[in-house]
Amino acid sequence: MQAGILLGEGVKAGNVKRRSIPIGRPSVLRHANAQSILKLLRQAGPCSRADLVRASGLSAPTVTNVVKDLLTENLIEPLGEGESSGGRPPDMIRFKAERGCLLAVEITAHLLTFLLTDLDGRELETYEYSLDKQRTTPEAICGYIGDCLRIMLRRQKRTRDQLLLLVVGVPAITNVQEGVVLSISTLERWRSVPLRTMLKKIVDCQVIVENDTNLAAQGERYRGAARNEQDFVFISIGANVGAGIVLGGRIHHGSQWSAGEIGYLRLPYISRKQPTIHEFGELESVLTTSGILKSWNEIRETPSESHRGRRKGIDGADVLAMAQSGDAIAGKIVQHRANIVADIIVNLSLILNPGLILLGGEIGSHPVLIFAVEEQLKGSEFAVTRIAVSALGSRAVLWGAISIALEEIASVLLPVPEI
Repeated sequence: MQAGILLGEGVKAGNVKRRSIPIGRPSVLRHANAQSILKLLRQAGPCSRADLVRASGLSAPTVTNVVKDLLTENLIEPLGEGESSGGRPPDMIRFKAERGCLLAVEITAHLLTFLLTDLDGRELETYEYSLDKQRTTPEAICGYIGDCLRIMLRRQKRTRDQLLLLVVGVPAITNVQEGVVLSISTLERWRSVPLRTMLKKIVDCQVIVENDTNLAAQGERYRGAARNEQDFVFISIGANVGAGIVLGGRIHHGSQWSAGEIGYLRLPYISRKQPTIHEFGELESVLTTSGILKSWNEIRETPSESHRGRRKGIDGADVLAMAQSGDAIAGKIVQHRANIVADIIVNLSLILNPGLILLGGEIGSHPVLIFAVEEQLKGSEFAVTRIAVSALGSRAVLWGAISIALEEIASVLLPVPEI
């Protein structure tokens, strides 16, 4: 029997509020046209008014008026005459990407990573801040972000008011609408944290808080292995396990923001209790770097002669490297994990039927695991059409954050007029 799934931005009964929608008002139309032209200029680079007329479908007088408004707002600048194609040389204009900057931040258990770009998404600077031997409360993390931001802006000779958008990726279920992080087990006192509100006290700009794996998926679609893909799933396996689901070109969050939390999937012969949000999922206890290392240590501590003298002081990634080099015990551990990952992929394929599944993270992108997973899927008629490896690696989250910021920048530069 086939299940019917309805995904979309539905409206619940009783939640509809009466409000006027000024669709036909000239100010609203002019604002919408200005945002459209600004997006085209940012995406296309230097171009003429005639180019904008052709690309936007708007009339020449409308484009001329919009360009005049954008010049007044100092969002674009004239470049002089371009090359002629036979007639009068066109007047070229460009978006002033240097007018402001965007900041992406990724929060992990041990590190804060930063990416600062201009308004075209061109990289200006990256920065790292270690959390080892540091307090990791929400207040402390916000303080570190503020300190690092000041350092980066000073190096780039930019002012605080030039930061127009801050996007933060966190390893947790996140209510993006309210900017609230529900729980991070590896950091101090991270439960129901109003992170957006806290950061707004530090930065005077729009703040977006999003799950890190969702951002990684967005990053791969922006400039990685999922370009032009409308329906795909990004599975990250490393210190944590999660999936970023993109449907119709948009991140799918679910009704309670927990879509893609595959670390809590039920496992036959392993799962013994219902998952709880403030604890690691049972799948994470098996697939992560710590889970793989635990299996290795349990085998190494057995009295079997064949296991004596094996390496100490290794991590989960080392176990995969040993499997790749032919170690039989490490190979069995990897094969067990590959079986689980293959089951996850088949299950996701049956439910979502994506055109692509990407594997990322320190464990998920390892060649020995990828090969074992692909071998497992050869006999499945429901395997996805294509499996690929993350192209951006550890920077996928940061570039996903910048991608989301770029989508929002036109509305920040040209806010909706009050009516």
